[in-house]
Amino acid sequence: MTDTKTRTRPAAVILTPAAEQRVAELMAKAPEDAIGVKLSTPRRGCSGLAYSVDYVTEEQGFDEKIETPGGTFYIDGASVLYLVGSTMDWVEDDFTAGFVFENPNAKGACGCGESFMV
Repeated sequence: MTDTKTRTRPAAVILTPAAEQRVAELMAKAPEDAIGVKLSTPRRGCSGLAYSVDYVTEEQGFDEKIETPGGTFYIDGASVLYLVGSTMDWVEDDFTAGFVFENPNAKGACGCGESFMV
């Protein structure tokens, strides 16, 4: 008899406590049909890829699913390769508020900071 052990795979993206709190705030005021919040990397901007966070109403088979205290966070299956090892934070200051990404896969970004390349 073979002893098989299941190893839990680490999440592709680490959410800081501030990011998890923001997901909870978003889910608290989400549309009724929303099942979570989803991160994707659509093609946009000067460098090619951008970060996009939106409500999601349907789970897709290849999406990565991360359970947070405030709700379910999804990562688009087609975007996971661009995001593995990244940290997602929520930052607010006197002038702006938004998700900030530390992505070891990004090889550069455009001057305005809207997009990145891998």
